[in-house]
Amino acid sequence: MNIQIYFVKKNFDVQKAERFFKERRIPYQLMDMKKTPPGRRELQLFAQQAGGAKKLLNAEDIKVRSHPCMYTPDEDSILDYIAAQPELMITPVVRNGRKITLGNGESAWRLWTEQEKE
Repeated sequence: MNIQIYFVKKNFDVQKAERFFKERRIPYQLMDMKKTPPGRRELQLFAQQAGGAKKLLNAEDIKVRSHPCMYTPDEDSILDYIAAQPELMITPVVRNGRKITLGNGESAWRLWTEQEKE
């Protein structure tokens, strides 16, 4: 299992993800997207796994709702906006190889750990 937790700022969901993997003694890597933004290929993987670049956007945040990225249909433009401003994304993005979860994905994390045991 190769867990990476991408975040912009530590919030409750990021702490929950850390706690989940720490309690199960599963090593993980924290990736601060402000310090080391995800590359273009990583963002494309995130968008593909999420079901489109628009699903990566944190539509609950008023700053994101007023940003032009919410109103563009072009996937590449959305990924460009996210690359420049990672705070537009839902966090944490928890990555296990090619699988990802956005936000609190505890049920998926449990499934990953069960599959690892088999």
